[in-house]
Amino acid sequence: MTTNRALRSMLFLAALALPSTAAHTQDRAPNAAATSADFAASFARFEAVPLAPAPAAHVVDLGSFEPPVEVEQEPATTAISGGVASYYGRRFHGRRTANGERFDMNAMTAAHRTLPFGTMVRVTNPRNGKSVVVRINDRGPFHGNLVLDVSRAAATQLGMIARGHGTVELALLD
Repeated sequence: MTTNRALRSMLFLAALALPSTAAHTQDRAPNAAATSADFAASFARFEAVPLAPAPAAHVVDLGSFEPPVEVEQEPATTAISGGVASYYGRRFHGRRTANGERFDMNAMTAAHRTLPFGTMVRVTNPRNGKSVVVRINDRGPFHGNLVLDVSRAAATQLGMIARGHGTVELALLD
């Protein structure tokens, strides 16, 4: 009995939801023009609904937004000293450095007496303007008034191989 009541109330509510033109269609003979007109009339109330307002002035349109281009900058440098540098290569290749790693004469590394291990230093040869960035991984040099021992690869790029040493300028990279 309750199922019939629920069904009747649903039918009643559905009939109320129908547009008024739908009630008259039962009296008329069905034809294509009348049904399409009734169909269009039933959706007329939805056409009157206003569209969403235009976005406010402070809203960013992501379709036309172009993010700023980040320009890669050179790391800041701090000049620390200058002096004579030498290089070490084949004789020490594979031996342990002061920080425990194996020395590789083909890597961009250097030995300095006091700079912390892992410090990145730009070494510049003022005679030819060439420069390289080396990582401090060893202690030294311990002979003469040398300020730095660079690996063979760094010495090659600095143009120090023929003489075995050269005047350099050092700058810490931040």
